[in-house]
Amino acid sequence: MRYAFSTLGVPGLPVPEVVRLAVAHGYDGVELRAHPEEPVHPGIDARQRADVAKEFAAGDVRVLTIAGYARVADPDDAERLDALVDLAYDLGASYVRVFPGGRGGPEDDGVAVRRLRSVAALAADRGVRVLLETHDSHRTGAAVARVLDRVGAPSVGALWDVMHTWLGGESPAESYAALAPHLGYVQVKDIASAQDTTPLPLGAGVLPLADALAPLGPDGWLCWEYEKRWYPEAAELPGLLTAGRERLAALLAETRTQPHPTPWPRPPGSVPISRSGP
Repeated sequence: MRYAFSTLGVPGLPVPEVVRLAVAHGYDGVELRAHPEEPVHPGIDARQRADVAKEFAAGDVRVLTIAGYARVADPDDAERLDALVDLAYDLGASYVRVFPGGRGGPEDDGVAVRRLRSVAALAADRGVRVLLETHDSHRTGAAVARVLDRVGAPSVGALWDVMHTWLGGESPAESYAALAPHLGYVQVKDIASAQDTTPLPLGAGVLPLADALAPLGPDGWLCWEYEKRWYPEAAELPGLLTAGRERLAALLAETRTQPHPTPWPRPPGSVPISRSGP
């Protein structure tokens, strides 16, 4: 298993410092938040892209993902999927992250399917996979899989954010069963409760991380998304990185010796969500 962290946890940090953190704390890759607030976004030019790629290559650190902000289920969203795919290609990234961002209506799935299909061929040509994250209007594995089953393109897949599926009322086993045919990688985090989603060190909160890791194979990526940008009062991420990676490694080791995880507690007020549900 390989480990990455998201630059959402180190807002605005220059690329050389991001690479330094990854090397110093034993991370294999980085998920780059692609936003104009950050050093890397679709607006940077060819020279800047080459410089970013060179920094990561020099540190032997992978640019895992370009974490874009396209909302594929929103018909009025203006972010260009092709620009995100081209940025990922230029930086050697494996993935582009997109959000659902639907309006909660029956047309959401169709809008998302059309937009994702529109970029599938380009992504395949560039060797990049576009991943729809379990988030906002499609926060469960069932909801994301419902869209991806219709897209039907190997170059379009799923990013499993374990917090959102938990908040949506799915057990990790249910989420994994829905997402497994499409899964790119898993985004982990920890929080105090369903009401308080301030980021915590991994293992210090309530998210069922061991159960989420249990069905995963020995290979692949885990990315720690620590949402410091949205919670400035949270502890600084750099001081937590080594312990976080070690915590994930320990949980993975435990799951290999405990084939039957303990029962999973659903968040208060949640109900199971079937794959065919709304």
